[in-house]
Amino acid sequence: MIGLKLYMLQRLSAMVMAPLVLGHIAVMIYAIQGGLSAAEILGRTKGSIVWALFYGTFALAVSIHAAIGVRVILAETILKNRHALDGLTLAIGAGLAFMGLSAVYAVTAS
Repeated sequence: MIGLKLYMLQRLSAMVMAPLVLGHIAVMIYAIQGGLSAAEILGRTKGSIVWALFYGTFALAVSIHAAIGVRVILAETILKNRHALDGLTLAIGAGLAFMGLSAVYAVTAS
């Protein structure tokens, strides 16, 4: 049963990520074509709740998606202990979420 729940959670995170990836690419193309420097981009993101929500959601979705993907790879290759897999999945997901949300905070906090 846990396998089905993780499968569905990974698919849900992919559905959340898909439009966010497209939005991110569109913003990057706009920024590059507009000739914006990194400092100008960071100046526009400081204090913006919209960018914080956009990239915060992105960071959380990626964290969930990646942690489950790594869990599947480990389960198929080297780790057979379910408790170890669960713990490692949580640790990877929490670590990725912490790093991603820290980056979002760094570029959006005023």
